[in-house]
Formats: sequence, C-alpha cells, structure tokens
Amino acid sequence: MIPFEKDELDGSRDLAVIAHPNLDSLGENALEYRLEEAVGLALAIGLKTTSARNFSVRAPKAGTLFGSGQVDQIKTILAQEGANILVVDGSLSAIQQRNLEEFLNVKVIDRTGLILEIFGARATTAEGRLQVELAHLDYQAGRLVRSWTHLERQRGGFGFLGGPGETQIESDRRMIRDRMAKLRRDLSHLQKTRSLHRSRRQKAPWPVVALVGYTNAGKSTLFNRLTGADVMAEDLLFATLDPTMREFPLPGYDKAIISDTVGFVSDLPTQLVAAFRATLEEVTAADIIVHVRDISHAASDAQSHDVKQILADLGVELVEVDGAGPLLIEAWNKVDLIDGDDPESPQLPDHVPENVVLISAIKGEGLDKLVDMISSNLSRNHDIAKISVPAGDGKRIAWLHENGKILQTDQQANALIMDVKMSKRNWGRYNAL
Repeated sequence: MIPFEKDELDGSRDLAVIAHPNLDSLGENALEYRLEEAVGLALAIGLKTTSARNFSVRAPKAGTLFGSGQVDQIKTILAQEGANILVVDGSLSAIQQRNLEEFLNVKVIDRTGLILEIFGARATTAEGRLQVELAHLDYQAGRLVRSWTHLERQRGGFGFLGGPGETQIESDRRMIRDRMAKLRRDLSHLQKTRSLHRSRRQKAPWPVVALVGYTNAGKSTLFNRLTGADVMAEDLLFATLDPTMREFPLPGYDKAIISDTVGFVSDLPTQLVAAFRATLEEVTAADIIVHVRDISHAASDAQSHDVKQILADLGVELVEVDGAGPLLIEAWNKVDLIDGDDPESPQLPDHVPENVVLISAIKGEGLDKLVDMISSNLSRNHDIAKISVPAGDGKRIAWLHENGKILQTDQQANALIMDVKMSKRNWGRYNAL
C-alpha cells in the first residue's frame, strides 16, 4: 500500500482508490513500482489517489475479478476515504466492470480505460485524435451491454432487419461500426500522406533518428536539448503523445532528422497499439533507434523489457551496433540522480555495453558522446573511395564536406586527391552531380 497525506487530497473533486490485482505473483518491489505508476497514470488525468493497494488474486472471479471478501474490503476503503472512483490496475471485462459499479456504487475504470482517457486528453493533431477515437470506440464496442441496460428494448420482427424492431444496443453498435469504418478510411488517407513524406525524406541525404523509451524516461528533454525545440517535457506520464520531427546538426552530415515518439508503458492496451501503428511506422523507417532509459529508476530493466516487447509487437526488429538494419543505441538517462554513496540507490553496472551512452538530458551531460556515437554508427556501412576534384571547384568540395567524411586530402597541381567515406546513396548523388 502507498500512504498519502490528507493535505495532498484537499480541493479535489475526484478522489480515486487504486486496486491492483496481483495475478502474476509479482514480488514486493515490482508491486510497489506498479502501484506508483498507476498513481502517476491517475494523476495524468487529474485524479487524486487516496490509497493504492495490491490484492492477491489466485483465481479471478468471472463476475468481479476480485474475490467477494476483497470487494467488501474495497467498498469499505472507498467509504472511509470518500473516494468516488475505483481504478483497477488491470483489465476488466464489461460484465466485471458493470458488476463492480453496481455493488460499489462508484465509477469503475480499468487500466485500459485510464490510458485511453489520458490519450484522449493529450491528442492535439488530427491524426492523434482520430487514432484515439478509433481505439476508444473499439474499447467501448464490447461494453454496450453495460451502457444501455437502463433502456427499454423494442420488440418486433425476428431481428433479421433493423428499422422498428431494432434494439437500442443494435442501433448503437451499428453507429459505432459505421464511425470506426470512417475513421479507418481517414487514417488510411493520412497514412498514405505520411508515407509520401517518408519516401521524400528517404530520397534526401538526411538520416532519421527515432527516440523510443518508457514513458517519462526523458525523451522529450533529450529531444529539446538536441534540436533547440520546446516540446512539452514534464515529470508526467505521457507528456508526449503526438510524434514530433525536427532537424539537428550531426557531424559528417548536412543535418539529420530526429523523431520524438509517444512513451510506452507496461500492459499498453492492444487497441492503442493497433491504432498508433501508423504513427510508430516512423520508428520502423529510422536509420538509428535511440532507446532512452531512465537508469535511475529501480525498475529500469523491466521497463526496457516492456519497450522492446512493444516494439517487437509492432514489427520493429532491433539490432545491436554491429548488426544489419536499423541500429539500436541505448541512452542511459538521469545519471545525475544516481547516488553512488547510497546503497539503496540504483547503481550503474560495472560493465557498460558498447552501444550505451551515459547521459543527463536535463543537464546536457554526455550528449556530445551520444551524437558522436550516432554519427559513427550511421557510417558503419559507408564506402571509401579516392577521388580527384578540381582545386577550384569549391561547390563540389563543400558538398563532399557536408555529405561525407573526408579522411585524407593531398594537394596536386590543379586538383585535390581526397579519400572520402559516404553512404551508397550519397555516392550515387555525387556521381550524378
């Protein structure tokens, strides 16, 4: 259980109790981190938590998930603390949600519904709003049995046709299906537009770097540091929802494009994974993926596993720096929060892998090393060639400096003999000059 001070709760209209059903026999530390995350999710939509508790559920009940004694205990807690919302940090079926609401006489929301509420409140772009609405309708479609039980259902006919004999539930389900079909068409159109933009970028010489990571790991702070942008970066879960792309200077290149994406979280609702697949295609098209980890968090390893699992579900195959395909670099962020003298503080391992850079995005520490690692690994498969360039051809020489790496230069009578390292794509562009 996480204790809360009474003065933290004053002035709030919506007070919530969080109940985590421990179905997987998680350890004490893992349960504590999970509760802290659930409190953060509730806070992200303005809910103040009066208490957060774990309940061991060995055999989930079909009607309520929790056992009858646990439901009575939750009802007592709600009454004692004056809370009007129960947040179940797990998945509830429509029947379980309805039964809990009727017995407890409060609003009940599960983890999926909570995350959908956050995304709905944060989406700002047209595509983001469409994706959230599609995910929300998909979630609600199976819950109409709860939503319309108070309505009188019409009789008539055999149910083969709509019209006068159509029940309210059937009518509403049809409306949801029609709306979802329109949303999918609109998203398909936006996806084609995004694909055109992506193919146009691929024709340009600029590499694409994608930031991924657990929510609140510091991706947006790092993004702002590298690009000079002012993307919202707060100590808040899901501070970033809509993807943002900016250019930033990169040694050996004219410039590079960096993408800040939505943060991940454990047990991310399947509806959201499916709805945001188009947006996260930016990650699949990246040349390098930078996995930003909050290394000061005690559950950093578990968070890293969740991120990689979600990326695998999206079809993104991460490889290490010596492999082929999109590279994976890990930026271990928030090293400034690690206290080496505190035995209870998370500590850095004795051996740091080669594809890892230690950084503090908030203080700007280690960012030069990160940029150098991105640049050097982008050029791992580049070709080296010796070329002769007229000494007076300043435009061509400047182009080579912007788009390649000059390894050696020898001056001859009227020409420069240069050893140049560039990507195959840039060699093709150079030969076409």
